[in-house]
Amino acid sequence: MKIADVTLNENDRLKALKTYSILDTLPEQDFEDITKIASEICQTPISLISLVDENRQWFKSHRGLNINQTPRHFSFCSYAINEKDTIMIVPDSRLDSRFSNNPLVTGEPHIVFYAGVPLRTNEGFSLGTICVIDNEPRKLSQSQLNSLESLSKQVVKLLELKKANHLLFESKQELEKRNVELEKFAYMVSHDIKSPLNKIISLTNILSNQQEVNEQERRFIINNIENSTIHLKGFIDGIIKHYRGVNAPNTEVNQLTMASFIDELILLVDPARECKIYTDLDCELCFINSIALKQILLNILSNAIKYNDKPEVIIWIKVSEDNGFYNFSIEDNGIGIDPTEFDKIFETFTTLGKIDRFQNYGSGIGLSTVKKIVEKLGGEIQVNSKVGEGSAFNFTIRK
Repeated sequence: MKIADVTLNENDRLKALKTYSILDTLPEQDFEDITKIASEICQTPISLISLVDENRQWFKSHRGLNINQTPRHFSFCSYAINEKDTIMIVPDSRLDSRFSNNPLVTGEPHIVFYAGVPLRTNEGFSLGTICVIDNEPRKLSQSQLNSLESLSKQVVKLLELKKANHLLFESKQELEKRNVELEKFAYMVSHDIKSPLNKIISLTNILSNQQEVNEQERRFIINNIENSTIHLKGFIDGIIKHYRGVNAPNTEVNQLTMASFIDELILLVDPARECKIYTDLDCELCFINSIALKQILLNILSNAIKYNDKPEVIIWIKVSEDNGFYNFSIEDNGIGIDPTEFDKIFETFTTLGKIDRFQNYGSGIGLSTVKKIVEKLGGEIQVNSKVGEGSAFNFTIRK
């Protein structure tokens, strides 16, 4: 038995397939109707809508066959998706060197005849096939072949429609989430912007209306005004960074020398070298969006320093890679986070009410920005922590 070569654009083809969110979904009548029509037109006992991923062919609809998938290296469809022509026909698999000793030929379901049309997207990616199968040699008429090709186009249209509906659903969810965030934002404006503004107004009124203010009182008032304006500026800067971060394009990729990139970040967050920051970098070069990665790491590293009650701040930065992702880990010896609060820390405008080592409260913006950027870059972020011992933020970015 010969195993089909992977397509020349296999990585892009697999990425395209995953965008349809169709694999391992439940049966649907629209697809069942198409395989029924295919079997009736071609007069075959078996018809399949097959989608080929890394290691298997999975059947969205399987008429006349009681299994949901088979290994890819047994798959006739893995040959069909490589066909330059619109259809692949195997009149008698027992006489074909590619398939004569294939377990699907020598055993159940005893495939003899096969005809498969690739499910080609508008971008030219073959996601799988619609195919008909018989247990004896067959020959299809030109009319039957034309009908099978027409059905393949209908399958692709169905997939595109489902993809559009899925994207619409995700957009609706994102819009609802944004509306919730806007409500929180309105509250935060009322509390975190109006409060320091009112304080500044009242303090300036004291300075302007009171005839005699001694030097100590004047300095106290000016210090309070300065602290209020710093708090206000920090909050507004945080909002700007948040919306710039989550709405910025993420398609630009830069080649980074990771050691020097991390050194630059350390200099930004710890210019006086007061912290002990250790690195373990398993990949020398990364091809990644440098602006997005910088914003992610600056937020996490700044938090690791600010929310630390130990005499000596210690941080460990680890970077590694696998076939599909770059993996990052930032671990610290800070105050830690209660496990019940893990989800809350990534919510926009939500804080845990903690004062950092510089006696400031958080804005609830930084980590929510980090999470959104990581997800836009095709990754995930998780936190592990013990109160009083420290936290570890682990995130991935798709290559």
